[in-house]
Amino acid sequence: MNYNWNWNIFFEDAPDGAGTYLDSLFAGLKWTLATAGTGWVIALLIGLVIGTLRTVPNKWLVRLANAYVELFRNIPLIVQMFMWYFVFPEVLPTAWGDALKQLPNAPFITAALSLGFFTSARVAVQVSTGIQALPRGQRMAGVALGLTLPQTYRYVLLPMAFRIIIPSLTNEVAAIIKNSSVALSIGLIELTASARSMQEFSFQTFEAYSAATLIYLIVSVIAILLSNLLEKTLRVPGFIAAGSAK
Repeated sequence: MNYNWNWNIFFEDAPDGAGTYLDSLFAGLKWTLATAGTGWVIALLIGLVIGTLRTVPNKWLVRLANAYVELFRNIPLIVQMFMWYFVFPEVLPTAWGDALKQLPNAPFITAALSLGFFTSARVAVQVSTGIQALPRGQRMAGVALGLTLPQTYRYVLLPMAFRIIIPSLTNEVAAIIKNSSVALSIGLIELTASARSMQEFSFQTFEAYSAATLIYLIVSVIAILLSNLLEKTLRVPGFIAAGSAK
């Protein structure tokens, strides 16, 4: 293979005027973190609500929550992004659709929403699983203390369930960072798009994507280490979830 390696390419000026190619990659990283972070906040808030509704006694609320999960979990992320970016503005009234198209950073807003709704379905499954893993006596104890059902969830079930599902939520954090790369399909210049631009301008394919891979790896490892630290901090000594006992 006759390939001209050039690791100094990162310090050469990029044609986009943003500085060097390395500066462009870091600018893409900022958009990646902003998109993934915003999407994660949306996913956590919606997933908490939907996951809780999947465990309530009302069967109609359970069915609606399950339908939400199945809808957003089974449609590919890239299809959801296309729907939000290209289709959704067209089905709204003309004035609303035009306003959406003219929003500043429309690709960023679309990508964050798409990631948020897609990941929220996965978070909802984790939340409901965590609640169902708790001993039944905890719910009964909350009711016996005179708490309402929302209060029982707020003060008894959800705090303990989150301690159980932190490891699985860690996987979702790493996944949403990686899934943010799909946003290049709607024009967001995040890390993968920056690496692609670098490759197209400089023809140094291996250097561009090697750098992007290394950056993704470092960010994911940092996120996992922080999540592991959070898990150790919130761990309840001696607590065993239902089904964990031998």
